[in-house]
Amino acid sequence: MSQPVSVAMAVYNGLPYLREQMASVLRELRPEDELVVVDDHSTDGSLAWLRSLDDPRVVLLANDRNQGVSRSFERALSACTRQVVLLCDQDDVWMAGKRDALARPFDQDPLCTVAVSDAQVIDGQGTVLSQSFMAGKGGFRGGRWSTLLRNRYLGCCMALRRDVVALGLPIPARAPMHDMWFGMLAASRGRVHYLPQPYLQYRRHDRNVSPSRRASVPQMLRWRWDLFFAVRGRLGERSMATGTTGA
Repeated sequence: MSQPVSVAMAVYNGLPYLREQMASVLRELRPEDELVVVDDHSTDGSLAWLRSLDDPRVVLLANDRNQGVSRSFERALSACTRQVVLLCDQDDVWMAGKRDALARPFDQDPLCTVAVSDAQVIDGQGTVLSQSFMAGKGGFRGGRWSTLLRNRYLGCCMALRRDVVALGLPIPARAPMHDMWFGMLAASRGRVHYLPQPYLQYRRHDRNVSPSRRASVPQMLRWRWDLFFAVRGRLGERSMATGTTGA
């Protein structure tokens, strides 16, 4: 049996999809697992609904003012207590087997620092748009240099070893995306395990368009330059010529 896991989720005005997502996550979790949810001062009733849940696995924290998604996610990650931490968005849907599949590599490989699965892509109504998110990225590659060239890490498809989470906090303001940041750190500290089967339905809709899809080429180059030095600084490395990756 795999070790207990934590799930970290930040919520802000999530009711359009939150009920379905919470149900899909809680179906997967074991009694010894925990789901840490930070509500970022929602105004749509999300917090009241979360407070109504009667489940001892749910650890609910509420911001007294809006902090933004990055700070809220940091708070959720900081509150996680298990040795394996799964990242979770408020509007996706977990598929059967996700929890065990992402936890297993950490039990089997002591050098595993991050596990990543594929995902189906769905629209706001739940219609499947693609059977493989990673196929649209040209396949998964999780090494440091390949990630700098093209990010293939998707936070909601990731599980991290807790020491990598601790290393990554706080998330630097110049990091373009938390998934890319944690993926780079994890690839620098151990082995990357990729699971080609989709274990998530990744919902793409107007409210969750990634900043990278709107950015100009100069902006994306600047992000990667900043990320390179942020990772190097956090690791205390003088160069990025060392380290072990599994992808």
